Amino acid sequence: MMTEKQTAAEKIITDAMANPSPAKSMGDPGITPLSPSHIQQTDTDQVESQLSFVVVVAIDFGTTSSGYAYAFTKEPECIHTMRRWEGGDPGVSNQKTPTTILLTPDRKFHSFGYAARDFYHDLDPSESKHWLYLEKFKMKLHTTANLSIDTDLHAANGKRVKALDIFAYALAFFKEQALKELSDQTGGEFDNNDVRWVITVPAIWKMPAKQFMREAAYKSGLVSRENPEQLIIALEPEAASIYCRKLRLHQMVDLGTQTSQNGFNATDNVGSGMTQGDRYVVVDCGGGTVDLTVHQIRLPEGHLKELYKASGGPYGSIGIDYEFEKLLCKIFGQDFIDQFKIKRPAAWVDLMIAFESRKRAAAPDRTNPLNINLPFSFIDYYKKFRGHSVEHALRKSNVDFVKWSSQGMLRMNPDAMNSLFKPTIDHIIQHLTELFDKPEVSDIKFLFLVGGFAESPLLQHAVQNMLQGRSRIIIPHDVGLTILKGAVLFGLDPSVIKVRRSPLTYGVGVLNRFVEGKHPPEKLLVKDGTRWCTDVFDTFITADQSVALGEMVKRSYTPAKPSQQVIVIHVYCSEKESVGFISESGVRKCGTLRLDVSGTESTAPRREIQTLMQFGDTEIRAMAVDVSTGRTVKASIDFLSH
Repeated sequence: MMTEKQTAAEKIITDAMANPSPAKSMGDPGITPLSPSHIQQTDTDQVESQLSFVVVVAIDFGTTSSGYAYAFTKEPECIHTMRRWEGGDPGVSNQKTPTTILLTPDRKFHSFGYAARDFYHDLDPSESKHWLYLEKFKMKLHTTANLSIDTDLHAANGKRVKALDIFAYALAFFKEQALKELSDQTGGEFDNNDVRWVITVPAIWKMPAKQFMREAAYKSGLVSRENPEQLIIALEPEAASIYCRKLRLHQMVDLGTQTSQNGFNATDNVGSGMTQGDRYVVVDCGGGTVDLTVHQIRLPEGHLKELYKASGGPYGSIGIDYEFEKLLCKIFGQDFIDQFKIKRPAAWVDLMIAFESRKRAAAPDRTNPLNINLPFSFIDYYKKFRGHSVEHALRKSNVDFVKWSSQGMLRMNPDAMNSLFKPTIDHIIQHLTELFDKPEVSDIKFLFLVGGFAESPLLQHAVQNMLQGRSRIIIPHDVGLTILKGAVLFGLDPSVIKVRRSPLTYGVGVLNRFVEGKHPPEKLLVKDGTRWCTDVFDTFITADQSVALGEMVKRSYTPAKPSQQVIVIHVYCSEKESVGFISESGVRKCGTLRLDVSGTESTAPRREIQTLMQFGDTEIRAMAVDVSTGRTVKASIDFLSH
């Protein structure tokens, strides 16, 4: 992983765990924990050495739309968002492009974004069925339980492709676009080594998904495995938070007053509201996920501290698309819709684009119906498939709030549209309600609504109703670009977030001395006359524990045999805060820590490999040293299942 200079941990967090005795750890035949567990303070007070990058480029790889932004390190205040794309949508003006990708029939990258959509759309149906078109595929990383390098995705024609290839193609596309734009800006060939790349991911993503993004970046040539610190993984709501705390009042709308001013001078920071110790919640509502983060600001530097572990779920705006699809299945039959998607994939894409622009027109006070154009081939194919007309199907279905209009449109009354939003918005409101009930989440001064879905008046209305004036609801003007701009700021200064909360409890299995009456008899193991308790969970860090940036968990391990080349330790995790044994319910094996001790053979009677793990960053890192020789041991921590 990375060996960056560690930033100063603010205080030692003492670990109240019992000291595991030196013993063989079960399931990891080569390991004996040596040292008692504690968390070490790093006393080096310098901030990580600023690596010499000329520019920071952030990629917001979204479920529904994607884009990039950049800033030169010489003028960090000036954030550039990418050039406008060709081929935007009617009724949708934004600088991001759809997260859609097209591969040729022989599986080579063809195009991305609007270009991919338009080209695929113009192909003859007999031809298009051989091309591989993918959209909204990012959610697969969130929903796949045992994500691996070999996880598959399905293209629109039903064919399978490797997820890693698709993500790598997309990142390579953004690399090429950004470098082209930077070359034009600077008037010369821009060198990729001068770029620090930032990729944003939801904060609620588990470690495997974050690692998957990093693997895709290596595969795409964005950065090399030898130079991992050239890429930072940023958490989407954190990025939004960094941007929001710098907002000036003319750059946002306060839902309470519906004005941009709110009685302050328009050039004040939200700041005129933000004072030392203020707490705020960022609700990042994207296409796939909704992510909630609770931060406290520490002035004068404006450092941020996380107050409660990231929470949220798959409640993004594509939930509304699924509801629309379910409605179509109810009217026209699941069998028809499944067939139509495979046989007329381009027309299906058209229909979803038509739905998208009407979806954006939904509002709480709307009274006139919303019309959705049905593509001609939908009407035509339905007649062939069923032997009767679309109009007939609508009359026959008992869906009374969707009518057929003579111009060949589905006419939905506003209640019908609102009901498609309801399940998704209900999830978000339920989640917010639970979050605001937590003791750590009291006196929240601001709630920032960000992400593309935050533009929805229905969602804004629901959040206002739920909060009843408890916090000020703030929506930045360029709400869809908030994460992108914040990610650039994060890349310029990754140490701005000083304290995070661990989302899970992490640890390893060890043996402890068996204590009668304390340990369950079924865990007893007698070895060479000594009584051991097996499967004891040695906690590295607990769920929702505060961890300062650069803070380390320190353990020592010793190889069982002097000849041993590699030590492999299984890492376990759980949502629960206190875990006694690795065999408890809810504890799962989630990764492996590998220590490569080859080539460090030494004459010491017993070798001690001291391992340092860092949990305060957006990714978990490991470093190790052979204590007798002082040499660095190659350590890596792997969360992807193999």
